[in-house]
Amino acid sequence: MLSIEDCIALSGLTEEEIAAIAEHEHIPRIVALELGRYILCCPNGEKRIRRIIRDDIEAARARGDFAHAAKLKLVLQHFIAEHASVPTPRQGTGDKVDAV
Repeated sequence: MLSIEDCIALSGLTEEEIAAIAEHEHIPRIVALELGRYILCCPNGEKRIRRIIRDDIEAARARGDFAHAAKLKLVLQHFIAEHASVPTPRQGTGDKVDAV
């Protein structure tokens, strides 16, 4: 039987990235883990997950939760570093990491 830790390790995502998906979609973390893995395997999946995390950052800022926004920015930076197969903003996608 697989534990939640095993599932996280197999997902290709961190606990924080899964939490960001759960927050964005308003779903339990275990469902977010499955959804995140599915999205990650789709064309443009990494770009979609970056957008999810950016949306969470914007929502946190809008409600004045700047500490959570800062934490999510670190999650986004880590995600981009780990999933470098998708062009980063500095490689010409038009996204701006510093703007979020």
